[in-house]
Amino acid sequence: MLQAASLQAGPVDQSLWSTVRINAWRNVSGEPAPPPVAMLRIPKIHLEVPVLPGTDDRTLDHGVGLIEDTAEPGMVGNSGIAGHRDGFFRGLKDIVQGDTIRLDTLHGSFVYRVERTWIVKPEDVSVLEPTPVPAITLVTCYPFYFQGSAPMRFIVRAVRDESSLHTLVSR
Repeated sequence: MLQAASLQAGPVDQSLWSTVRINAWRNVSGEPAPPPVAMLRIPKIHLEVPVLPGTDDRTLDHGVGLIEDTAEPGMVGNSGIAGHRDGFFRGLKDIVQGDTIRLDTLHGSFVYRVERTWIVKPEDVSVLEPTPVPAITLVTCYPFYFQGSAPMRFIVRAVRDESSLHTLVSR
């Protein structure tokens, strides 16, 4: 079982962030955030961010958010996680099939492999439908460098890599 300390993030890399997003993060950095339900770690893009319950603007200024009515991170089903394209999720532009994503929760650590990425219209919420296996769906606005309200959504679907469970449990 993991300790709450494993749900702490390291320093925040804001090198790809927009000025607006940096300022929003600074404005909430002294405020308390809800306790994280998980830590999302994507080594390829040097991302380490708390997954917080909810997707309101304040929550997404603190981290990324677990989309309401989706599975709890690490459990069977589809965990929908949203983040700003000009903040924590800007690096998703470089994610490809086969990349690894790690979720640390109080129930354990889980590794997921990216199955695919695609682009959908904002009203297409079918990407959040339940799955028969543990999966995560990362959702952010698209295009990544669009100014204003983005017209599309960038989706990353990853499924749990069951072969990694033995390694993580034996740590």
